[in-house]
Amino acid sequence: MTHVIITGGSSGIGLALARVYTKRGVRISLLARTLSALEAAQAELARVNPDAAIRIESADVADEVQTLAAIRRCEDAFGPCDILVASAGIVEPGLFETLSSDAFERQMRTNLSGSVHAVRAVYAGMKERRSGRIMLVSSGAGLIGIYGYTAYSASKFALHGFAEALRSEAKPHGVRVSVCFPPDTETPQFTRELEHRPLEAAVIMGSVAPWAPSAVAARIVRAIDKGSFEVFFGPSLGALGRFGSTVKPFLNWWFDRAILRIGRRP
Repeated sequence: MTHVIITGGSSGIGLALARVYTKRGVRISLLARTLSALEAAQAELARVNPDAAIRIESADVADEVQTLAAIRRCEDAFGPCDILVASAGIVEPGLFETLSSDAFERQMRTNLSGSVHAVRAVYAGMKERRSGRIMLVSSGAGLIGIYGYTAYSASKFALHGFAEALRSEAKPHGVRVSVCFPPDTETPQFTRELEHRPLEAAVIMGSVAPWAPSAVAARIVRAIDKGSFEVFFGPSLGALGRFGSTVKPFLNWWFDRAILRIGRRP
């Protein structure tokens, strides 16, 4: 039976993905930091499918030792990982000069290194079996730098580069690597993020309604099924992803003008 491991699986996009896979009746392992949130997610998924096999492991993906040990326990219980979704991530907006070094490094360790740790835990086994799928969850902020998101954009851009390089290494061994770039999504973390989002970022990002986690998850699962490498959401991010070198100079020009207008306000 297929074994799906999802980091950041206790809420948001990770939990929405778990709901999709729970309906499919596969074995699911969820990793997240907070045990109580994991237990609540496990109980919810059991209501979705009473026969579902759901395992939870409390671990901070930023800690390589914790992550490797947690995933090893999941594989011991449910068998080798067939699909890994590295969804765990954090965002802490703030201007670069006011963002503490700890906050900057925390986002890099969780968003980039945390994904690398999860991949490292399953990659050798996938190569040996010549089978496996890995989905890395980046962000629209991994396609263009956003005012007030220096750490977050850096971590998500780096994740894209990691995915591109790993895809080349993994493909000859039957392992498919994908990366997706979700837009703003209705999650608990998004609600917290808005409290600290700089005005300039709010203006240039506009008033586009956030996506529902279920819609984001459905597209991610379809991409995993198809083996698509890059997954974009909506026409704007699709254009940015496909034609970034052409589009970004105009976007940055517009961003700069909008930010200057804010600065001139009385």
